[in-house]
Amino acid sequence: MGNVEIDVLRALAHPVRLGIVRRLAREPDTCACDFTDEFEVSQPTISAHLKVLREAGVVTTRREGNTICYSLAPRTLTDVASMLNELAGMSLVP
Repeated sequence: MGNVEIDVLRALAHPVRLGIVRRLAREPDTCACDFTDEFEVSQPTISAHLKVLREAGVVTTRREGNTICYSLAPRTLTDVASMLNELAGMSLVP
């Protein structure tokens, strides 16, 4: 397992960050301010979680005026899913 996969798994290990990723899977291009309604944490806390996801390569950003919109970075999640599928396949071998 490379450092990239480890960083992604660490980023996804927090319940709020995993919730953010799940929402972005349903609703790409979501503004950071829209997450505070869904999670019982402050805007600065949401921003800190988004920073972790961004630094791990899980999300991408797009600026729209003063607003930053977030979407999933599909390649990163696909790579981690492939690694997990490989591990799952290895565990099936007797």
